Amino acid sequence: MLAELKAFYTVARLGSVTQAAKKLGLSQPTVTTQIRQLESQYGVELFYRGGRGLSLSEEGVRLLPLVKELLQREADIDFHLRNAGQLQGRLRIGATAPYYVLDLIKRFREVHPQIVVSVEIGNSQQVIEALEDYRVDLAASSQPLDDARLTRLQLGRDPLVLAVHREHPLAALQRVPLSALSGHCLLLREAGSTTRQLSEAMLANAGVQPGARLEIGSRESIREAVLRNIGVSIIARHEVPDHPALRVIELDDAAEIGEYLYCLKERRQARLPAAFLALARQATG
Repeated sequence: MLAELKAFYTVARLGSVTQAAKKLGLSQPTVTTQIRQLESQYGVELFYRGGRGLSLSEEGVRLLPLVKELLQREADIDFHLRNAGQLQGRLRIGATAPYYVLDLIKRFREVHPQIVVSVEIGNSQQVIEALEDYRVDLAASSQPLDDARLTRLQLGRDPLVLAVHREHPLAALQRVPLSALSGHCLLLREAGSTTRQLSEAMLANAGVQPGARLEIGSRESIREAVLRNIGVSIIARHEVPDHPALRVIELDDAAEIGEYLYCLKERRQARLPAAFLALARQATG
């Protein structure tokens, strides 16, 4: 029944079977079937199914906090077992980008080669949600959060720069004002990306309107688009690869983007997260 409850909880949180199936790594029919099995088994209606999609029924509203507590208990048990006894097991890390966290993982593995480390890549919103949902033990994010539930360690800071193709009209310049982006196609990350939020804020404050905005869902795809001279992109300096077809241009009044390591305060003393946090503090101190 746990799988059915997870399906119910995820759909209830996201309000969409499609999004829930994607998060759970299942097909949409599977998620729908799991929910219907739960309803059929207990003779309840958990969702109202109307023309505008799903909404929680009164019974679903009452069930939701109980399922959340159950899933947190399951995560606590899994976390306890993975961190029991000697330093061993698996450490799960969510990250918006590999650049800072991979150096730390390399050092961690040199000291603790018996530990299996897994890395889940997503935007800032996604990795923090994974941390809050106990799907990762630590989260490296560029979003500066002041949250009483989280402990935060700054890993580094980087200026935002403009990445262009070598044949782009701006490629010969070393530094430009934000107004130079007027009329050019701007490649943007998806909603939830801190880089996108900072970029749009910079342009709005400067009163700059790009010629077009093209949303692309990953920094790797954005780099490929720049390499094809489809547009230009505002990106953290350390994220621009060394490539002969790319040019990096400094921006006037550019914001800096930080990278932060987060852990739930309730779990910062657990053996695996504590060991990684100690190494991170040593590396950044």
